[in-house]
Amino acid sequence: MIKVLSIAGSDPSSGAGIQVDLKTFHALGVFGMAVPTALTIQNSRGVSETHAIKSKVLSQQIDSLLSDIRPDAVKIGMILTRQNVEAVAAVLGKYRIRNLVIDPVVRSSSGKSLIQPAAFASFRKSLLPRALIVTPNIPEAEVLAKMPIRNDGDMDFAAGRILDMGPAYVLITGGHGSGPATDTLYGGKTVISFSTTRQKGEFHGTGCVLSAAITVFIARGLSVEKAVEKAKQYVDKLLRSARPVGKSRTKYFQF
Repeated sequence: MIKVLSIAGSDPSSGAGIQVDLKTFHALGVFGMAVPTALTIQNSRGVSETHAIKSKVLSQQIDSLLSDIRPDAVKIGMILTRQNVEAVAAVLGKYRIRNLVIDPVVRSSSGKSLIQPAAFASFRKSLLPRALIVTPNIPEAEVLAKMPIRNDGDMDFAAGRILDMGPAYVLITGGHGSGPATDTLYGGKTVISFSTTRQKGEFHGTGCVLSAAITVFIARGLSVEKAVEKAKQYVDKLLRSARPVGKSRTKYFQF
């Protein structure tokens, strides 16, 4: 049995966070597990409040799980506080988790901060060096690299800065750009771009589903390059059938 774990925030609308991660795991045929790092007050119109799980409780959840069930890959999403970043890093280090996918969630599409400023230094120091792959969008890459990204040259330089923090690969996603939806993978010996037609509309949870799908394909033993390619194709298919579920025009994925 292929087993994967998501450590991320909870989205009660089930469009992002651990809920959509579990949907993705199930749809792709693996056994999914989830540990919440935070609760969010949100609906299809956006996030209004965030509440972190106590670091001791978070640590105990992960420790209890990993002492019994060894996942083939682990995904990390939203981690709100410095204490929780350090708690997650400590437990993952204890169990020597290798296939680690990090989706560095910085803020919601409605503009709500999903990581406290004090957590950034610990995130860069304690978690990024453990990652097999990090999957920031352009605004998240700007925060991680501490620089603006205005063109391809800036993106290349930002990716280099993030790689210097320790992950083996960096995938900068192009959902916030213009033209074709192009994601660029840095690491190994090459730079690879994956492009699909940009779909119209606003979508909820795209980054979560992409990183969750990458986690699944890595757990199945695929190379990072092939895992990203297959995950990109999977998300593109879901984008075409996404529909609004609430009072906003934001589209949610249908699995």
